[in-house]
Amino acid sequence: MAAFHFLLTVLLFGLKVFGVYFTVMAAFTLLPHRKFRPAPYRTRFAVLTAARNEEMVIANFVRSVKAQNYPAGLFDVFVVPNNCTDDTEGAALAAGAEIISCRGCVESKGDALHQAFEQLMGRDYDAFVVLDADNTLAPDYLARMNDAFAAGARVCKSRMRAANPYASPVAGCYGLFNAAMDLIWNRPRAALGLSAKLVGTGFALRREVLEELGGWNTSTIAEDCEFAAQLAQAGIRVTWVPGAVNYDEEPLDFATSLRQRKRWVSGIMQVGRRRLGELWAGECPNSKLRFDMTMFLLLPFSQAITALLTAAFLLTGGAGLPTALGGLALSCLGSVGSAVVLTLYGGYDVRRMLPAILFFPVFTLSWTPLQVLALFHDTRRWSAIAHRGAVPAAAK
Repeated sequence: MAAFHFLLTVLLFGLKVFGVYFTVMAAFTLLPHRKFRPAPYRTRFAVLTAARNEEMVIANFVRSVKAQNYPAGLFDVFVVPNNCTDDTEGAALAAGAEIISCRGCVESKGDALHQAFEQLMGRDYDAFVVLDADNTLAPDYLARMNDAFAAGARVCKSRMRAANPYASPVAGCYGLFNAAMDLIWNRPRAALGLSAKLVGTGFALRREVLEELGGWNTSTIAEDCEFAAQLAQAGIRVTWVPGAVNYDEEPLDFATSLRQRKRWVSGIMQVGRRRLGELWAGECPNSKLRFDMTMFLLLPFSQAITALLTAAFLLTGGAGLPTALGGLALSCLGSVGSAVVLTLYGGYDVRRMLPAILFFPVFTLSWTPLQVLALFHDTRRWSAIAHRGAVPAAAK
């Protein structure tokens, strides 16, 4: 048994390299990051979303795009309905969107985007903005993206905030999670010249990028992560644009959150299995981008394996119950403390976020069983998340 515990200890120590890497990277958040000067309005945008049963929210999305403080002749908004059983298309048309109709079978968001880009590449747009149907935009969103493109950016990631952070503790935890991604991922990587985390909604790309990659071609349930891996392989950096803010309506209940986050984790693992070999098969114009993407794709695997090894260590008497419970208590206290910091960084009201702050340890710890489950059970089908058309908290 002693030899078994020694082996587990060695394996766990080896997996610590991931924690060390991301901790060191997060420390660079203290460095200043590049700010973009206001630029003349020149970029012609196509703003699009793939929508499946989004009748309740699609009008909010379209109206927020059409209300941009940007010349009306320099942008259009498109909705790509797919597999709808409601009147998403009618609601989008009534709000003023153009419709892109899908042909044939559409099994994923990536399929819908593939068809949309095939049609849009025949028109004279300089850049494309991809968002979720439940998103709304800050009024200067396109103007700030235009600034970044004028400064030489090729792919941009906006800053995402929760539209409904006070609606429930779970929704508030998503707001804290988004703030954490900006603070410990996007901000330090912006300072180091690395890519922002292009997982989730709210990114823009120049048409030349699609031409270089041969169009939009993803096959996993995590089309955004897969696209990010393709960019890393091509040596194309994702630029963080914190001045461009999009608001995302978050799930209200824990069961829905677990289902959604399980799909996210499964999707990243799918991309890791399918793309890591290709990522290292040939030359890469920017090895730093490739290495950082590799660490990101391996992270859920390492965390799931760490959880399994830790459970084996505890169950075989490698550590006493008081020690394990003490470590868990310290982790929860640290999570609450970090939630307060993230509340302030995200610009949320501390008093109204108190339920989310107290629930944040549960939200954080729940990632671990989801990663373990995703290691053995792959989610391959998208399931709808009910939306209510939340008004962004900043607008209330």
